[in-house]
Amino acid sequence: MAENMAENATNTDNNKVVVIYSGGMDSFTVLNRAIKDGKQVYALTFDYGQKHVKEIEYAANVCKELNIPHKVIDISAINQLLGGSSLTDDIDIPEGHYEEESMKSTVVPNRNMILLSLAVGYAVSREASQVYYGAHSGDHAIYPDCRPEFVLKMNDVCQIANYQPVEIYSPYLTDSKIDILTDGISMELDYSKSWTCYNGREKACGQCGACQERLEAFRENDLVDPLEYE
Repeated sequence: MAENMAENATNTDNNKVVVIYSGGMDSFTVLNRAIKDGKQVYALTFDYGQKHVKEIEYAANVCKELNIPHKVIDISAINQLLGGSSLTDDIDIPEGHYEEESMKSTVVPNRNMILLSLAVGYAVSREASQVYYGAHSGDHAIYPDCRPEFVLKMNDVCQIANYQPVEIYSPYLTDSKIDILTDGISMELDYSKSWTCYNGREKACGQCGACQERLEAFRENDLVDPLEYE
């Protein structure tokens, strides 16, 4: 069995990576970071039953523009099992900064473990060596599945879950959204091509935690967000 594992591991292409790409500001930067790193990118977007598909539309447009292979996978059926999140259920999306207690209602139970598992399966099928994942320090307070200890443990599991080891790579794991934007600006990215707001209206609301953190990142970089706000 060990011989078979070694043989299959040699089939891995270290240049191929899967990027979990929501279409938001963070994953938009991660996608471009992978390209900048010289990787052959396969973008993977999940429709998990979120209240709007605006991020998905932004993701599709970027991948088409960059001519990147892009899969949008409908896994919304999982919401028959996972309830209680304002992102998927009939619950008002809270306003305010991420650190406020109310933002816990945006947690989708076990979401990132599920998404990472699917992305790793896709990576194995493409003989890719890594899954790029946009967890960052701004999410640590609210989302347990964005914290370093979770990502590191998931990475350990993904080394042994298949014949082919796959690395969970989070380039901004200990960085803030401000730092992510700083790196994106250094790559001359156009953030009008990303959508962050939890509400899917014509303009971003500017009030939800996602909007507030994004706007803060632009302020701290002495820049104006190119998105239109209500």
